[in-house]
Amino acid sequence: MDTMRMAIIGAGVWGEVHAFLYDEHPNVEIAAVCDLDRERAARLAEQFGIAGVYADHREMLQKEAFDAAAIVTPDHAHRTLAVDCAEAGKDLLLEKPLATTEDDVQAIVEAVRGNGVRCMVDLHNRWSPPFAVTKQSLERGELGTPVSAYFRLNDIQWVATDMLPWAAQSSILWFLGPHAVDTLRWIFDDEVKRVYSVSSSGVLKSQGVDTVDIYQTILEFRGGGIATVENSWITPDTHPCINDIKFNVTGTKGMINLDLSNNQMIERFTEEKNDRPDVLVKHFVHGKPKGFAYESIRHFIEAERSGEPFLVSFEDAVNTCQVIFAMLESAEKGTPVEVRYLP
Repeated sequence: MDTMRMAIIGAGVWGEVHAFLYDEHPNVEIAAVCDLDRERAARLAEQFGIAGVYADHREMLQKEAFDAAAIVTPDHAHRTLAVDCAEAGKDLLLEKPLATTEDDVQAIVEAVRGNGVRCMVDLHNRWSPPFAVTKQSLERGELGTPVSAYFRLNDIQWVATDMLPWAAQSSILWFLGPHAVDTLRWIFDDEVKRVYSVSSSGVLKSQGVDTVDIYQTILEFRGGGIATVENSWITPDTHPCINDIKFNVTGTKGMINLDLSNNQMIERFTEEKNDRPDVLVKHFVHGKPKGFAYESIRHFIEAERSGEPFLVSFEDAVNTCQVIFAMLESAEKGTPVEVRYLP
């Protein structure tokens, strides 16, 4: 296809991220934007010159001609949108996770497979340069076979208390857990066999947000590798970065350490604050969107146009959800849980 027509469902912060990339891409036209808050959709449409503005995705499907839909809605609000778009024959780019209940995952799986559409979930950590270099070192044999890993992927409290009005309807395991689990599956090139997870609550509930503060989990892979994962959103708001990210992988021949929140590659000091500006995830260089959050979206477009497989397969997204379901069950029961994969 020469020009790919995209529809954006969800006009929030990350919907704008999608719009920046589509607007800049020479082979993409934004056909329409849809949001339950029509005024918010209209603001995004005005910002990027989008003609179609809707508050009802079904109306958009009836009236607009487009090739694929980007579903950029809260974690728990994917099922109906994805199923309806798939049944209309639209390919899908979903922000993570695929869904947050087993019934919702099953419904999306049946819709995608049953209608023969293509679906990619935006697990964009695979495009992060430090993780990509780590993967390349493993593929070249420099580290040997991965034996163990540690991944801390946390957010500051502001994310749960202010940024996400729907935080209590989700979990840090759904908000950041998919990135952690998918990255480890990719690094180990293996599926998780069993998990043991524990959790703690109280900090956010005391601030009126009814959600778990932190999960810590051990993942056992089928091939014998083990990983420890920490996901929380109670890092103090004074932390210099929204994310607190530490990663280690140890192999039979070597090891790699990543510190992606406390690195001092760039520090900024003003009269009001000091911080470490984002130069990896999503930023602009000479007015152009850059960073790995944009690159994953760009990959979707290029794979759609060429017909090549997505670097994050639909099965990757489904299996990542199945691991998180096991993590939630393990934390609730206080025992190790086997991961149940869909056929």
